[in-house]
Amino acid sequence: MMRSPQVRNGVVETPSPSHFHSSVSVHKLRRFNILIVVFRFASFCFSLASAIFMFTNSRRGSDLPQWHHFDAFRFVAVAGAIVALYSLFEVGASVWEISRGATVFPEVVQVWFDFGHDQVFAYLLLSAGSAGTSLARILKEMDTCTVSNAFCVQSDISIAFGFAGFMFLGFSSLLSGFRVVSFIINGSRFNVQN
Repeated sequence: MMRSPQVRNGVVETPSPSHFHSSVSVHKLRRFNILIVVFRFASFCFSLASAIFMFTNSRRGSDLPQWHHFDAFRFVAVAGAIVALYSLFEVGASVWEISRGATVFPEVVQVWFDFGHDQVFAYLLLSAGSAGTSLARILKEMDTCTVSNAFCVQSDISIAFGFAGFMFLGFSSLLSGFRVVSFIINGSRFNVQN
């Protein structure tokens, strides 16, 4: 219900729509936080899948290729596992923030922690995926994939999952970057206005 302006002591006072603005801001903040959780969870799922596919990419037999015989594939597996652990931690921290209304660390630390680690781990996944892709192309040129096609297919799937994890971690990095800029400009990680 909207109230009309009132005159008090010769001054026209218009009722403040602060309740409307705060409920809209809270709604936007909640959507923003849920979007971060979705991106971080997707990054967790794809990074974990990448690591699992690479760790399980071994065939019985001494003459068949094994993932751990190749540095680039070891990089893909370990990078996926590290990013999966980081993303799981960040999902937990985001859920904590949504449920409690406060960050795990002090706000200034949390803002820079999220942004810095999102950047580092996104580039870790990108580097691992690039190294894995380069090795996969070399293996296909050397006819390794004709001898053990399943090994190459599973390696390609692992690398693709790593790139998908990078993409979602990149989206998270954009949102955490928004938080950093808001914190620098306004002194708070959120400046959500109507």
